[in-house]
Formats: sequence, structure tokens, C-alpha cells
Amino acid sequence: MKALVFEKPDQPVVRDVPVPDIDENGVLLKMKAVGICHSDYELLAGRYIIPISYPVTPGHEWCGEVVEVGRNVKTVRPGDRVVGECVVKLPDRIHHFGFSLDGADREYLTAKPEWLHKLPDGISDKQAALIEPFTCGFYAVNRLGGTNASETVVISGGGTIGLVSAATAIGMRARTIVIDPLAHRRDTALRLGAEAVIDPVAEDAVERVKELTGGTGADLVVEASGHDASLASVFDLAREDGRIAMVGINIGRTIGAHLGNIQMRNLTVRGSIGSPGVWPAAIRFLERTGLDLSPIQTHDFPLGESVKAFELGKQSDKCIKVTLFNA
Repeated sequence: MKALVFEKPDQPVVRDVPVPDIDENGVLLKMKAVGICHSDYELLAGRYIIPISYPVTPGHEWCGEVVEVGRNVKTVRPGDRVVGECVVKLPDRIHHFGFSLDGADREYLTAKPEWLHKLPDGISDKQAALIEPFTCGFYAVNRLGGTNASETVVISGGGTIGLVSAATAIGMRARTIVIDPLAHRRDTALRLGAEAVIDPVAEDAVERVKELTGGTGADLVVEASGHDASLASVFDLAREDGRIAMVGINIGRTIGAHLGNIQMRNLTVRGSIGSPGVWPAAIRFLERTGLDLSPIQTHDFPLGESVKAFELGKQSDKCIKVTLFNA
């Protein structure tokens, strides 16, 4: 079968590898669709938040079809369409699928049934490849108590995580505003249902948010960019007693920020990483709201052109989410 393999840092290749076997407790799946994530580029560059080794196959935002199950597996059966969690437990330790374990950028992959969640018919294979990042945005918003139609939510950063966080708030009927300097990301936010977008290069984002909220600021702010300027201003975007979810990754850098605003304005600030415990709820949420996440998925490639797909994915001015398909 074909698989994308990172042989070494900065050495991606598509090559033939054996179809994996399963044991009595395993599941064999055919990959249907898989998204390329920013963290895949961290892996390609030779760095990640947990220990990694090479060669390794990436891919943790995926949808697949069950083709074979071990004799002890009762929860899924051949023909089921499923998605799988990224942080998984094996006897030796907790692993990150697609990082410390070979991931889904291959024609066939193996999994344990406890990692898997069945898909309702109303969610397509392509949209299902966005469920993993969607759960991260869904988790971040719910970690701060969720939202509703009475509130204004500001998302700082219009990449994939920012946009799925916006989609979560939109699905909860909140008035949603997205801040991002790239026009195609702002346009995508509007297509998802955001009420307003802000270009922080062309105007003062804090002042514009105040203008849009009658001078009060946002009830909930999701910082999803990890950029220094966004992180420095995030405490000024929220209203008195507002809530802030810190989702954007900024590891190893120091920035200047008005931390005194946390106390003076009685803000609630929480970090958010991953999506523990929310997958079934997130899938039901997508099914029942009918949210269309497809505007986020800007480019498609067959698995055999994975190296080309990764090259395009580096160009944030041209694309948001690149999706690979198993033809």
C-alpha cells in the first residue's frame, strides 16, 4: 500500500509499505480522508511536544471505513465509517496518533476500538476529516462555559482552529467576530456565519471590537493564533468579567502583555489543549446543528501527491486546510 513517510526531518516521501496486520483486539481501516495540520509541519521539522522518532507516518485528522475487526471487537464492524482520537493509550504509555505512532496518511491503518467514534450518515467523509480539529475548538469554548445567543464571541486568529472555534460559537447562536490579517480567512469566517470580521493590520482590533459591542468588549475571547500581537492584546478584547480561552500555541517565546487587566477587569483565563472527553458530544453537535465546515477545506489532493500537498499547505496566504484522499 501507499503511505506518506517522514524518513527524517524535512524528508517526506510516498512509498510502498506492507498492509498492517491486526490482532484479536484490533481494527483495520481504509483511510478515506485526512487533513494536514500545522503540528504535522512541526513533526516534519523534527520537533514536537512529546518525544518522536523516525521514520514515522503522520496524519491525525482522519476519517476511515472499517474493513476488518479482531474476534474480540464488538463495538464496530466492517462497513462502519469512523473517526479516531489523537491522544491514545497503549500498555507502554500514552501516545499521539500520527506522531509517536504511525498515523493515517496511508491507504490502510490500524486502531483500537476504544479510540474510535462512529459517524452519522449526515456527516461526509471529507467533513469528518475536520472533526479532530473541530473537537479542539468545541472543547475550548465549552471549557469556558459555552456560549449562547445573548453573547458576543471574538476569535483572534482565522486559521483552522480559530475557524472551528468560530463555528462552535456560531452553532451555539452567539454573535461571532473573527480577527485575522488574511482576506481569504476573513471571507471564510463570513461564509461560516460570522457576523463581522476585522483586519488587525488595517484597523485597531481592540477599538473595533469595542465599537461593535457598544464599548463593553466580548463576553468570550478565543485566542487561536499564537502570534505575539494577538496574545498581547487579548486581555483588552474582553469585557469586565469576561472569559478568555488560550488555544494558540506560543512555546518558548516571551511577550509583553497587560497581565494586570486579568485582575483589574476580573477576567477568567483558561488554557486549552486537545479535546479530552468531548468527541461524542462534538459529533452530535455537528450532526444536529448542520454546520457546514467545508469552506475551511480549501484544497484536495490524492494520497499519492502528499508531498506536493504538504508544500502547498505551507502557503497560508493561499490555503487553510489541505485534505488528502484515498482514491
